[in-house]
Amino acid sequence: MKITVICVGKVKEKFYRMAIDEYIKRLGRYCKPEIIEVADEKTPDNASAHEAELIKDKEGERILKNIRKDGTVIALAIEGKMLSSEQLADKISQLGVKGESHIQFIIGGSLGLSEKVLRESDMLLSFSKMTFPHQLMRVILLEQVYRSYRIIQGEPYHK
Repeated sequence: MKITVICVGKVKEKFYRMAIDEYIKRLGRYCKPEIIEVADEKTPDNASAHEAELIKDKEGERILKNIRKDGTVIALAIEGKMLSSEQLADKISQLGVKGESHIQFIIGGSLGLSEKVLRESDMLLSFSKMTFPHQLMRVILLEQVYRSYRIIQGEPYHK
């Protein structure tokens, strides 16, 4: 299975980059992980709702150009469905059983995802009602995908 994370912006902080690299390395035992970064838009302080939508639309177009039509698209969105680690593992496993060979996770920028990206997604997934920095969300997502594969393989993991 190929796991692609399509995300907005670059990770600048060394500690996030180190954590991301570690989980990419660990995931290599179970799948083919890939991260695609698309450029973010500069968001002015006190951006109006209209400006925010325009920014999300521009970032969304960049995301959509990188989505492959032959895979399942799971967008991270606060209004999405919350799953336990075991339920996420089950979802990944079920997709594999159905013959799906590519899961694409989408992480938006600081303003979230455009409506078009949300509509193009097969599933909306929420990790919390809280808002997290999108750089940290990459680490959390990769850790949960890694944990999912450990669960699928019947390997020990911390509950």
